[in-house]
Amino acid sequence: MHRSRLTAEAKMVFSAMTPDEVWMEEALRQAQRALEAGEVPVGAIVVCHGQIAGRGFNRNLLDNDPSAHAEMVALRQAARSLGNHRLLECEMYATLEPCPMCAGALMHARVRRLVYGADDPKAGAVHSVLPVLNYPALNHSMQVERGVLAGRCGELLQAFFRGRRAEQKS
Repeated sequence: MHRSRLTAEAKMVFSAMTPDEVWMEEALRQAQRALEAGEVPVGAIVVCHGQIAGRGFNRNLLDNDPSAHAEMVALRQAARSLGNHRLLECEMYATLEPCPMCAGALMHARVRRLVYGADDPKAGAVHSVLPVLNYPALNHSMQVERGVLAGRCGELLQAFFRGRRAEQKS
């Protein structure tokens, strides 16, 4: 009986969430995987027609690859799973505002919509530093929704970097 009540409570919480928040929860799970691997905790997913087509988390250290950002990993996986480098009907959910490299890849893939959590005041290429997405001279534009679960996305990153600074002091 207790178990079914928890399920009902979980259903109430889940039903109170917007679809963007539900997908961002999956991106946060990917960020958690990055954290567990000792990477900067950023996660991303690509959703196409209501299904996850690609998942990614930061893998720079794991793969010895400077381009292995969460968004790039998710885009590569989605393109392979869908059999097309163009992701016209897809949405990207990322826990952090994409950098210029990732924003460029989103443009080249022709992603329809980007939803992200926390702004990146040091390297963000959507609103924060360099407006790569929807730059007027480029041949593609996409819908952008920012700030979805921003507090949780930002806190995960802040806690990671606080821990790093504490380690460096020791």
